[in-house]
Amino acid sequence: MLRISRKKAVVLGGVTAVVLTGGVAFAYWTSTGEGTGTASTGTSTDWVVTVDDVSLADLTPDGPTDTVTFHVTNDNSGVQQLQNTVASVTGTSDPDCTAADFDVSATTIAYGDIAAGDTVDGTFTIQMVDTGVNQDACKGVTVDLKVAAS
Repeated sequence: MLRISRKKAVVLGGVTAVVLTGGVAFAYWTSTGEGTGTASTGTSTDWVVTVDDVSLADLTPDGPTDTVTFHVTNDNSGVQQLQNTVASVTGTSDPDCTAADFDVSATTIAYGDIAAGDTVDGTFTIQMVDTGVNQDACKGVTVDLKVAAS
């Protein structure tokens, strides 16, 4: 029969207690889980386009051209890409003088990425065309100009 001394029994009991409590101390649960949610991204904003006022007093049928300056501003909080600009005459202060009385050139501007808050400048030219008929209605008119940006 195996005899254990009292001292060995106390040590063995202590080791057993440490092992048992150690096992309890390292016990844990495992689990899994998932969650869902949504987030919204920003979106593009319209370009802010301004066309400088210009005197077109020297425009006459088949006469000189005038250069018009315009500005395109990115009013967005992030970068936007400017891909195209188109200038046009949308009307005049006399309904008998129409957009057909004028020729507008292609715009000149730097296309590409425009940083938030930045502005790029562009130009185009305008000329009064000779339609071959009386154009007195175009004398001294105010010409409405538009630049569309995309």
